[in-house]
Amino acid sequence: MKLAIVTACPNGMVTSVLCARLLDAAAQRQGWSTSVEVNDAAHPERQLSAATIEAAEWVLLVTSASVDMSRLVGKRVFQSTPAQALQDVEAVLRRGAEEAQVYVAPEAVAEPVALVKNAPRLVAITACPTGVAHTFMAAEALQQAAKRLGYDLQVETQGSVGARNPLSAAAIADADVVLLACDIEVATERFAGKKIYRCGTGIALKQAEATLNKALAEGRQETAATGSQGPAKQEKTGVYKHLLTGVSFMLPMVVAGGLMIALSFVFGITAFKEPGTLAAALMQIGGDTAFKLMVPLLAGYIAYSIADRPGLAPGMIGGMLASTLGAGFIGGIIAGFIAGYAAQAINRYARLPQSLEALKPILIIPLLASLFTGLVMIYVVGKPVAGMLEGLTHFLDSMGTTNAILLGVLLGGMMCVDLGGPINKAAYAFSVGLLASQSYAPMAATMAAGMVPPIGLGIATFIARRKFAQTEREAGKAALVLGLCFISEGAIPFAAKDPLRVIPASIAGGALTGALSMYFGCKLMAPHGGLFVLAIPNAINHALLYLLAIVAGSLLTALAYALLKRPEGVELALEPAKA
Repeated sequence: MKLAIVTACPNGMVTSVLCARLLDAAAQRQGWSTSVEVNDAAHPERQLSAATIEAAEWVLLVTSASVDMSRLVGKRVFQSTPAQALQDVEAVLRRGAEEAQVYVAPEAVAEPVALVKNAPRLVAITACPTGVAHTFMAAEALQQAAKRLGYDLQVETQGSVGARNPLSAAAIADADVVLLACDIEVATERFAGKKIYRCGTGIALKQAEATLNKALAEGRQETAATGSQGPAKQEKTGVYKHLLTGVSFMLPMVVAGGLMIALSFVFGITAFKEPGTLAAALMQIGGDTAFKLMVPLLAGYIAYSIADRPGLAPGMIGGMLASTLGAGFIGGIIAGFIAGYAAQAINRYARLPQSLEALKPILIIPLLASLFTGLVMIYVVGKPVAGMLEGLTHFLDSMGTTNAILLGVLLGGMMCVDLGGPINKAAYAFSVGLLASQSYAPMAATMAAGMVPPIGLGIATFIARRKFAQTEREAGKAALVLGLCFISEGAIPFAAKDPLRVIPASIAGGALTGALSMYFGCKLMAPHGGLFVLAIPNAINHALLYLLAIVAGSLLTALAYALLKRPEGVELALEPAKA
């Protein structure tokens, strides 16, 4: 049998690729010949050719949104959703082979148009600090929930590669409410006068239908002048979100700078001291430039999250002062909050004649907020925080084996508690901030522990195959790959289904890995990249011991979950009957 598989998940490639691979593998096991398309509007050349579609006996279309089906007219087509495909690929293929019907182009009628007009209309933005997993998973969950509820929803994802599916002005104008499912701050000027509801990506992912309904019921209007400072912001945004915004914008600078420093070490640990050499140039780019911009970026975008653009300049000035005064990332965090709230207060309480109002965001706010932030940093905050950071750095550099192991256990456990949630991000932000103070050991422990849950659960699907359904075994392979890339969210499908067993097993493995990494004295120059960072010489010391720590924790998680896991055979046998 010849089958054409088309997956089209409009808010990210993760779900599309996963569905395509699972369905393709299942079809191959049945001896079918397959052609697969992962639909991507940005790359139309990757679509299946007309000849390939014509040769297929039927087409399986897996999508969570409406797509152009004009090229499928006259073919036997069966439609399904990503949720159904991920739950049981064999059942989807079996139903498709039996129930696929010849697709006929629908005729335009007036009644459905009226129904669409009466349906609630929402637009949404999803964004997380790293812009890799939660951003797209939350968008997909919201799309599927909207389809079940009969709502008209368009979602823009602001991931690590920029905005995808950007919202048009017409879509925003027609929307009843704007849903911002974001863990970081996003620009809201284009939503002036619209009702806005804010929540985190975790809530949108786990409670998608409730989130959409709450957005319609509780969305509040934000004015163009106050923008992100309106009532909805005050209720839904806190200190933690401002901090994550700063970390999100700082992260690419840390990655680039850390890897540049590591590359300079390829020529020898002290080769950069020789003027005019490539090693010296790499150190100048990474250590003397990129790392010096880390703290100003952190502070600037914390202030930006609080006060929008008027807070950016005061925040970056305060961050640079924190860096030059030796206050490091802790001083930068303090400077960002001082600058942000100072700019917000000036914007709110400074009253100027209407003719001078336009000068506030350009002249008045940056000048006064920068002056206030700078004076506070120089005369109040700088020296005490510098002393505190120096003490913390000295403690981390000179702590004994017991303290190092305890810190590793703490950071490793935190990375595995909520798999990309607030506790995970807090441990990650702490470790990234220490890179500016040349404390590299916590970063190594944090990244290693964050890799353990998806790798360990992936291994569990191999060593206890009989306890896992075929779909779970396929998902385990995907989780294994994501884990190698340091994407902890690869374990979320398992944790969502079986949290009482997955989370303790993950914490145990992560804590062991963190402890071993600190015990071995591993130090990591870059805050992301997973095992692929090992391809860069000197990016991490004691590379083999680092791998041993990751393997040990992953095996502990795998064995623990394999023992705790209940067989899925009975549940899967009953699932088709429920449907």
